[in-house]
Amino acid sequence: MIRQASSNNKKLISIAVATLLLSGCQSIWPDYQRPKVAVPSAYDQQANQESSQLSNTWWTLYQDQVLNDLVAKAVQNNSDIKLAVARIEEADAVLREVGAALFPQIDLNSAASRTRATTTGATPVFANNPSSNFNAQLRTSFELDFWGKLSRTKEAARAQALSTRYAKDTVALSLAGLVASNYLLLRSLDSQLLLTQVSLKSREESLALTQRRLEGGVVSALDVQQAEVARENLSAQLSDLNRLRSLSLHQLAVLTGDMELNIASADIKSLPIPPTPPAGLPSALLESRPDVRQAEEQMVAANANIAVAKAALYPSISLTAGFGGESMQLGDVLKSASRIWTGGLSLNLPIFDAGKLNARVDQASAKQKQVLASYEGVIQNAFREVNDALVSLRLQTEREAALVKAQLAAQKALQISENRYQSGYSAYLEVLDAQRVYNDAALTFIQSRQARLVATVSLFKALGGGWQASTAQ
Repeated sequence: MIRQASSNNKKLISIAVATLLLSGCQSIWPDYQRPKVAVPSAYDQQANQESSQLSNTWWTLYQDQVLNDLVAKAVQNNSDIKLAVARIEEADAVLREVGAALFPQIDLNSAASRTRATTTGATPVFANNPSSNFNAQLRTSFELDFWGKLSRTKEAARAQALSTRYAKDTVALSLAGLVASNYLLLRSLDSQLLLTQVSLKSREESLALTQRRLEGGVVSALDVQQAEVARENLSAQLSDLNRLRSLSLHQLAVLTGDMELNIASADIKSLPIPPTPPAGLPSALLESRPDVRQAEEQMVAANANIAVAKAALYPSISLTAGFGGESMQLGDVLKSASRIWTGGLSLNLPIFDAGKLNARVDQASAKQKQVLASYEGVIQNAFREVNDALVSLRLQTEREAALVKAQLAAQKALQISENRYQSGYSAYLEVLDAQRVYNDAALTFIQSRQARLVATVSLFKALGGGWQASTAQ
């Protein structure tokens, strides 16, 4: 009998080992393959085959330490970043939980009881009444991943975990872009304030000169009133610019999480124009964008979830085992005479479920189609954003070059009108008009420089990083 039991045990172990070796070898759904999305090979007509290098710290290309510090604060303190980090931690925990299912679970089960049986019943008990029972046993259960259900579940969880990381990178990229754009607006307002203050001082000097000329009988009171109107208009413009600067500073405070943020004034023209990519930028750079990577990981997870749903249609095979001791005396539990053990194999095959499992397969397939459509939309939107940013940057550069010439011409016209007025060859209205034209041209140039720099920010965001080059354009 002992030899027969031993032989049976060996057969059971052999079957279990063979089944375990076959576990995970079956594939009921193909592995993920990246879908092809119809986009041109390059953003311009001619593709550039040069190696592409993108900088994740693209804001450092503006060579402004204040901006670097602001982005660092935002990444550390912003509530959206904290939310994204918490989601990463949750996804990692889910991945660890799912991965644990691939290994046997071992539990220690112990119990102690004392029981008294009736002595007056149909089968009265007199010996050892009441009696005690002590039990200590290690138990394990393990589902064999014969159809790949557990491994595909882990694959989906891993893809979701990576997706949350790319989601955090997407938030960080957008956050850095917002900080940079608002900082450039702040610097633009600083330059406009400086220009307006200089213009206001010039208007005050013109008003004083006109008043002296009125006292000398050279001009009429109309010139003085016109000069006062021009000065007060600039004073009102200065107040509005100060208001806009405060609002911009408040926005940066929210983005960085520093509600006591204070930034000294500086000229936007001191910021260099960062390097820009050459023509014919390859569209393969889209893969550098974190939102594209996030969408692809969601595709991987959706594909794996179909395999999980399909595996549920097949039998699930589990191994169970237990080993321990049981005795009426606590001191005898660990003795060989008290030893107990169990071993078994179970199979669960769904027979009839009114289509519930097939419905889950259809749900997973429909989800995969949704994610595919979303992935295609992300790719196409990314391609559009890069093209838009390239066009905006090129045209803003051309616009700024024209505005530089316009500002110089307006400045010369102002000098000529002032000389003509002081010589008595023209009315003061001509000077006022020239001052207005020059002030508008100078302000427009500053705003154009801001727009050009913001266009570079948009390009870096669209590419997923800043372009590395040896010299600035």
